[in-house]
Amino acid sequence: MNWQNISFDWNQARAFLATAEAGSFSAGARALGMAQPTLSRQVAALEASLGVLLFERVGRALRLTEAGRDLLDHVRTMGEAAARISLAASGRSQEIGGRVTITATDVMAAMWLPAAVRRIAEEAPGIEVHLVVSNQLRDLRRREADIAIRHVRPSEGELVARLLRQTTAHLYAASEYLERLGRPATLEDLRLAPFVGFAPVEQVVAVLQRMGLPVERHQFKVVADNGMVLCELVRHGLGIGVLTREMGERLPGVECVLPRFGPFPVPIWLTTHRELHTSRRIRLVFDILAETLS
Repeated sequence: MNWQNISFDWNQARAFLATAEAGSFSAGARALGMAQPTLSRQVAALEASLGVLLFERVGRALRLTEAGRDLLDHVRTMGEAAARISLAASGRSQEIGGRVTITATDVMAAMWLPAAVRRIAEEAPGIEVHLVVSNQLRDLRRREADIAIRHVRPSEGELVARLLRQTTAHLYAASEYLERLGRPATLEDLRLAPFVGFAPVEQVVAVLQRMGLPVERHQFKVVADNGMVLCELVRHGLGIGVLTREMGERLPGVECVLPRFGPFPVPIWLTTHRELHTSRRIRLVFDILAETLS
């Protein structure tokens, strides 16, 4: 590729990124501390230089076009790299301090977060990380946390969200349990099988039924509101449970039930409020989480 023929303006790309993450020209301009007409002109100039339309209006809202969605991931990566290089070059990552509260489920906090928290401690020792371990959604708008790791995309328009990855969930049971009761060969074999469930179990039953599993509420003899406890209940042979692939593969003596049955999609979203654009400590922690958990 002839790099001399490529004309790129980072200010235009930054204006596009802020607009895409904030959801409007006005919010993007506020995040960057510039006038809205200036930001709009920069986005328009980027569209002109690329020869594509990046946003389309839907009522009063902006929506990314297909070209905009394709560009967004690349510009995000560039923005994160630029910020991290700047911090590293100046040594300012060592100077960033303050408290950042991260909320995640018990399984996510135990299995995935320690590596990310270690990186935060190494790169920004002045940051104090508080982990709020909860399987209930915390309200970021009320500052119950600064950053959330969720399995659902937030519906609140003022939040910034990024899909980190897609994993899957499957049916798992202890091998000893399956040897004792018989391994299910078809979906019909699940009609009488005991299950262990995650509270509220009625929602779990509804999801399984939509997936085509012939299960009823009365089959869930043991229910827990803690993911790590649910794993141990499955491992100890108390019934079939729905676990993510990573959880199931880590448990000794546990195997997948009906492995050819279609998996349950489980997205992992990283979410924060718009202070991401103005707070160095939240930006740094958000970027480290995104890199580590992806």
